[in-house]
Amino acid sequence: MAAMTWVGLDVHARSIEAAALDVLTGELTRRRFAGDGQALLRWLGSLPVPVSACYEAGPTGFGLYRAAQAAGIGCEVIAPSKTPRAAGDRVKTDRKDAELLLRLLMAGALTAVAVPPAAFEAARDLTRAREAARADLMRARHRLSKLLLRYGRLWEGASSWTVAHRRWLCAQRFEWEATQLAYLDGLALVDALAARRAALDEQLGRLAQDPHFWPTVARLRCFRGIDTLSALVLALEVHDFRRFARPAQLAAWLGLTPSLSQSGQSSTSGPIAKTGSGYARRILVEAAKHAGLRPRISAELRRRQSGQPEQVCAIAWRAQQRLYRQSARLRAHGKPANVSAVALARELACFLWAAAVAE
Repeated sequence: MAAMTWVGLDVHARSIEAAALDVLTGELTRRRFAGDGQALLRWLGSLPVPVSACYEAGPTGFGLYRAAQAAGIGCEVIAPSKTPRAAGDRVKTDRKDAELLLRLLMAGALTAVAVPPAAFEAARDLTRAREAARADLMRARHRLSKLLLRYGRLWEGASSWTVAHRRWLCAQRFEWEATQLAYLDGLALVDALAARRAALDEQLGRLAQDPHFWPTVARLRCFRGIDTLSALVLALEVHDFRRFARPAQLAAWLGLTPSLSQSGQSSTSGPIAKTGSGYARRILVEAAKHAGLRPRISAELRRRQSGQPEQVCAIAWRAQQRLYRQSARLRAHGKPANVSAVALARELACFLWAAAVAE
């Protein structure tokens, strides 16, 4: 059913600019509201129905969308990166942005994002907190190692951040007290962040068992290189694999497909698009680095596959074989390791789609 009132909303933390067009009268109404959405919802409820509204995704989240849906008001959240804008327009105001969204919504020229259920968004908060802890720990370790490097302290062991490396770190002493205090502070920060990451890992392991997430997580764990945490992140970031009609659409949404510049007779492929979830893309690239190993079902992988549909296990086995052949082919052509990992991650995403949507 066609809308009787079209509404474009430019939403900020402390203000909301609204532009509404009544289809019958052709009247354009502009209103400005405080950041509290209750007054906006009352105004939207007073407009001729049915109402079709939209606003761009941003730091304010999906609270307004969910409130509008609960009130029976049609609302969409728009992908800002896909909103058409005039290249020569040098005047940008909240009012003009709201009117632009209104016109594009009526023309059907906007792309809506998939809004996850509240339970999925809450779980995403926890997985992204873990990702922040991982990044903070990596930076803290780098700062500590560079402090040691400035004083010529080099670890000669095979790998860092092991038990032996930790004993070596604890044995380090410096001539100046200020340096010693700075070093101990950096070491304490590394310990605190490692404990924080471990605690989040434990909480996420329990969260993965939730009936909302476990069916998909259990299927994704059937693939080599993807265990509970990685599977949970992918399930939450993608949200619903079935919203992609083909596996190539998932790969494109994850930003794993090459960018393309085509004009006339020239066509140039560039780096990958890097759209969608960067977190999910990183997890896939890390998992794809296992593709160089010869296909096999380890005891741990067999345990993860236990109780899962035979079709899903067969897809995971075909993925191992396919990625191994592709990895060998790319190495034979002299492709850089990072380029190969991204190419394999793109194919892995397609196999994951097949396993997630399999009957």
